[in-house]
Amino acid sequence: MKSILVPVGSSKNAVSHLQYAVDFAKAFGAKLYVVQVYNVYTKAGTMLKVDHILKRESLEFLKGHVEKVDKRGVEVIVKTFKGKLVDTIELACEALDVDLIILEPRTTSIKDEVYLGKTSGKIVKQTNIPALIIPEGYAYKPIVKILLAVKSAIIKKEDALTPLKSIKNQFKSVVNILLVKTPFHNEGDFELNDDLSSLITNKTYSENATTYQGVLEHYKENNPDLLCVVRRKRGFFVKKWENNTILKKDFNSNLPVLVLSGLK
Repeated sequence: MKSILVPVGSSKNAVSHLQYAVDFAKAFGAKLYVVQVYNVYTKAGTMLKVDHILKRESLEFLKGHVEKVDKRGVEVIVKTFKGKLVDTIELACEALDVDLIILEPRTTSIKDEVYLGKTSGKIVKQTNIPALIIPEGYAYKPIVKILLAVKSAIIKKEDALTPLKSIKNQFKSVVNILLVKTPFHNEGDFELNDDLSSLITNKTYSENATTYQGVLEHYKENNPDLLCVVRRKRGFFVKKWENNTILKKDFNSNLPVLVLSGLK
């Protein structure tokens, strides 16, 4: 893992989140891109050119946050981009060859009952970039145990497991897999290929209505430092993310959540 991107918003947790991103990047010897995406909304009848003002203010905002963290020798690069959030983030990640995006659940100060805000929800749901969601106020620590929860272990997408492999190799983590049989179960869903099998220490089988319910049932016995799930068309979060935000009553985690870009 050589290149990590962290979008910074106006939440009260932004500096704490940025410090986690720096600490995580240091563990991998990765460079860290600290970014903000801004857009220009024109008002009918006005001739004001505000592009340069917004860009300057955005850069100053980011630099102010970076000055508040201990960079620990990590190469931290500040960048601002103009455009629509999702498209711009995707283009930036492609241009900068980003391996992982680190998100805070809520990038703006919104209601406490919300787990994932609109911005983070959009990035997770509408992009294919592997994402690591860090709980508010969570302090960096090595990832010793990982719980990978899936309803299908079939892997067709090249490099789908790369972020998980990188984390396992870096921290010498134990990876346990939870195979959840849902009403949509197909024959062969629980057959692990050699690539995935080589990562796994223990297997647990569960039968639940959803993968998330399986996680709730087996979460405590696994006691992981990281929950790993898969982004799919009909996957772990899809219904919960139809409006881009997720309420804490629907999903909440006090641990980091790694969202893979999909296995198929």
